[in-house]
Formats: sequence, C-alpha cells, structure tokens
Amino acid sequence: MTTSTASAPSWLDELPARIAALDAAHLRRRRRAVRPLQGAHLDVDGQTMLAFCSNDYLGLAAHPAIAEAACAGAREFGVGSGGSPLVSGHSTANAALEADLARFVQLPRALYFYAGYATNIGIVPALVGAGDAIFSDALNHACLIDGARLSRAAIHRYAHANLAELESQLAASPARAKLVITDAVFSMDGDVADIAALHALCERYDALLLLDDAHGFGVLGPQGRGSLAEAGLTGAHASPRVLYMATLGKAAGAAGAFVAGSDVLVEWLLQKTRSYIFATAAPALLARSLQASLGLIERGDALRAHLQARIAQLRGGLAPVLRGTRWQLGDSRTAVQALVIGANGEALAAMEFLRARGLWVPAIRPPTVPEGTARLRIALSAAHTEADVARLLDALAELAHSQTGALAQEATA
Repeated sequence: MTTSTASAPSWLDELPARIAALDAAHLRRRRRAVRPLQGAHLDVDGQTMLAFCSNDYLGLAAHPAIAEAACAGAREFGVGSGGSPLVSGHSTANAALEADLARFVQLPRALYFYAGYATNIGIVPALVGAGDAIFSDALNHACLIDGARLSRAAIHRYAHANLAELESQLAASPARAKLVITDAVFSMDGDVADIAALHALCERYDALLLLDDAHGFGVLGPQGRGSLAEAGLTGAHASPRVLYMATLGKAAGAAGAFVAGSDVLVEWLLQKTRSYIFATAAPALLARSLQASLGLIERGDALRAHLQARIAQLRGGLAPVLRGTRWQLGDSRTAVQALVIGANGEALAAMEFLRARGLWVPAIRPPTVPEGTARLRIALSAAHTEADVARLLDALAELAHSQTGALAQEATA
C-alpha cells in the first residue's frame, strides 16, 4: 500500500521564496539580449549601449577575416562535428588548430576543447584524485574550484597571491601528488599572478602548476603569446611542471579553449579527461576561425598598444574621480579594471546610473566576488576609442560627485 504525498509540502514550493530572497539581497541575475553594432557598441534589449562588459579584449569577435574563415570552414566541413574527438569528431581542421596553438604558445603539444569551463572541470580530476593534494588561490575562477571539488583530492586554499602561505602548505603536505592551480590573470580583479615564483615553489616541492590564462592569452607576452611567455617559461625554457590553459572566446574572438604542455601530460589528459572524451567535439568551422584569429593576434602589436593606451587613460582619469569617495580601484595593468563600490545595492545603482547614460558596465556581486566587494567590472578593449573612455570617465565623475554629496549630507545629519 502506498501513501499519497500529493497534499504534503514539497521542497519545490520553496523556490519562489528563495528567488524573492535573491531579490531582497540584490543578488538576482537576469540575461539581456544583445546584438553587436559598430566598434564597442551593442544593441542591448533594443537600446544602443557603449559596452565596457565584453572580454573581447582585442576587438576581434567581429573581424571579417575570422567570420570569413568560419564560413569557409562551414562550406568545407559542414556545421556539426558529429561525434566526440575520440570517435569521429577530431577533424583535420581541429588537428591543424592544435598544432598552431602549440606553436603559438611555444609549448610541445596542445589539446583543443569546446569550452573553457569544461576544460578545467575535466583536467583537474584527470591529474589528481583521492589521497592527492590541490593548492588553490582564494580568488580562482569557479571552473578551477569546481574541478578541484570533482577530483576528490584534499583542497588547500591559500590567501590571494600569498606565496608564503602556499609554501607553508606545500611543505606540510604529505601527499605524493601535489597540484597548484591558479588564474594567471584574475578575472574579477585583473591582477597577474607571480608565475615565476609559483613555478619555483613547484620545483622545490615536486608539484605541478596549472595556469588558467583566460584573460592573458592574446593580450600579454610577446605577440600576445600569454602570461607564461611573459614569465619566460616557454620555448627553450618551457617546464614539464607547467600546464598552460587558455580560453579562445575572449581575446581570440571566437569560442573554445585549450591546454598545452609536455607531450606526456597532454597525452595523459587526452586519455583521462572525461569532459573531453565524452563530449561532442567543437565544430571544424570554429577551428578554421581560430586559425585566422591566431594570425591576427600574432600580428596584433598595434591592437595591444592601443589597448594599453586605453588602460592608462582610464586609470589616470579615475585618480581624481576617486577622491572623496569610498570607491577603490584595483591594482591592475590588464584590460580588467575593478572599481570596488562595496554594497550590492550601491553597485547595482551605479550600474543603472551608467545604463541611463548609454553605458553598459556590469555590477559584479557575491558569490562571484567576496562579500562587501561588489564592484563595477570595467572591461577595456582595443575596440574602444579615446572618446569612448573619456565618455565613461565623465559619467563616473558625475556619479562620484553625486556620491560625494550624499556622503557629506550623511556626515552632517
């Protein structure tokens, strides 16, 4: 005999209240429908906006050479890949892209994935497991954190960029296999890890270093070869203790990701990474577009110089704006510039103030960033002009003036 539970309370009935709680805490997210326009402009829900929200750091996403390469790839290979890479999905285009990626980052071998998140949640469990140890920077991206959790290895979290704490943890660990995982450029702060020092610690304590260079590839290093090349650990100086991972949907302007390193490490990942083995391969048309993108990146010193000029313009222009406010500008030399506001509601209000002036600068809130550090994440691009950044600075100055006036009223109340 079964007992009906039709009238009993269900946990599903709690979901509306949980969503309402997100609203109350200013933590509910919503998507916006966008369409690219000229330069750094987007059509956002029908409104033309100057966007400072895209990770298209070199402005290549709409480049005609990349679009034409994708079209040519579709004509040659069709649209879908039809299978996993280990069945029938590893096209000649994907194979050629892997060779080009390895050459470009000056490492022995590369493995191409369909998405960056899928790369990290798959390769971390392929490298370590129960009884092993992972050492993770406190501000790592969610995909590294989730990959660590899936691995079942012991996780040691060290304070952001605190290499003294990391060394203490490495020295105290009895684990035979040790893996240090870190963003190379931290996605919400824009600061760059001390890669040379991290590598030295891994040498000293027999650990492997996994670098996620999603926000450095294409932008940092000679010819945009990335943070590892900037640290001098590629080519003749490449280390078997380093795995280099980067995404291809940011500065490369397309989609996907790759991991590169020694032949034996990459072969192991090919054999053991579940998110690679059991997923349909990325379509060949993307590989063709990425081959075109690599050429543009390699020849893109002028784009990188223009981007650096916009970074300097923003940081220099914000210095006087910040006086008298509670805002803090992060210490970043990269395209990611974090303007920390503090409270969730204040960050959302700042975003709406800018949106009303035709500027899209996203408010980033917990759990993406720590509590009390809600911010405007300003993402700069080579697509931005000097006039674009000046327009943003003027709007931020107007917002800061209104904030300073509110603080003065609060102090005299």
